[in-house]
Amino acid sequence: MNKKWLLWLCAAGIYTSASAQDTIPNAGRIQGIVNYLAANKLKGRGTAEKGGWKASRYVARQFKKLGLQPGNGNSYFQDFTFDRKEHTNIPSRNVIGWLNNGASRTIIIGAHYDHLGTAVLFDGKYPIGQIHNGADDNASGVAGLLELVRYYTQNGAKESFNFLFIAFGGEELGLQGSKYYTAHPLIPLDKTHFMLNMDMIGRYNPERGIGIGGYGSAEEWPLVFKEVQQPGIKFFTDAAGKGASDHHNFYVNGVPVMFFHTGGHDDYHKPTDDAPKLQAAAEANIVQLEIQLINRAIAYPVLHYVGEKP
Repeated sequence: MNKKWLLWLCAAGIYTSASAQDTIPNAGRIQGIVNYLAANKLKGRGTAEKGGWKASRYVARQFKKLGLQPGNGNSYFQDFTFDRKEHTNIPSRNVIGWLNNGASRTIIIGAHYDHLGTAVLFDGKYPIGQIHNGADDNASGVAGLLELVRYYTQNGAKESFNFLFIAFGGEELGLQGSKYYTAHPLIPLDKTHFMLNMDMIGRYNPERGIGIGGYGSAEEWPLVFKEVQQPGIKFFTDAAGKGASDHHNFYVNGVPVMFFHTGGHDDYHKPTDDAPKLQAAAEANIVQLEIQLINRAIAYPVLHYVGEKP
């Protein structure tokens, strides 16, 4: 391209470099991540199952490839055990990556990577031995997590907050990964700006739209959300900070939250939650909506937490 034309296009905001284009949420990448995590060879990413450990290592490799530092000393892993009914000392791990912008406060972005696996830890509630691939629940959330990692590590900016990206383990067995993290935080919870959680963001229904929970958890959220629009995406808000996903443990520990969820469907917690059913293009737009909201929240040095009303 002629250099004079290149300079003119850059000044006009028309030309975008290839590297800048790479930071835009991409349906093809999202589909590829879900295809891998929801493949039969990972056998549903069950906690304490081989596929679950394999998924955790995959996320750690992606964190490293995208430029995140290990979040737990020299390790990307925060290992823990927990008990559930007659099962004791069940092993799991969180996968944690750190983007240090030299700031005093940190934004946490999370999604759980585990699913039901072959259902051996669920006491017969689900068909034991059948693979539950969990494409929407929650390979879709991990894909969104990795797209946000890519954006904030490679967008060429240095935000005024640090970022901690967490792929939680053990969520399906009682929010175990976030429960452990909030009891053993690597960044003080009172230095956490907010926590954004993605759980099942891959089956967008344009009639329903995507729900965003936690709208009542910070005084500033109405201003942050004001007049935000994303082409192709309709959204609605819910005030509740509590819920059946990992943001819950942050909210009850005094952290403002946002929770993104495209809603239930007939494949929920069934062996039929498979990758070809993903709405990858819509998910890319959802992640772009999240970027808008994160960037607007960055404009506030502190968010004021709002707890549950008596």
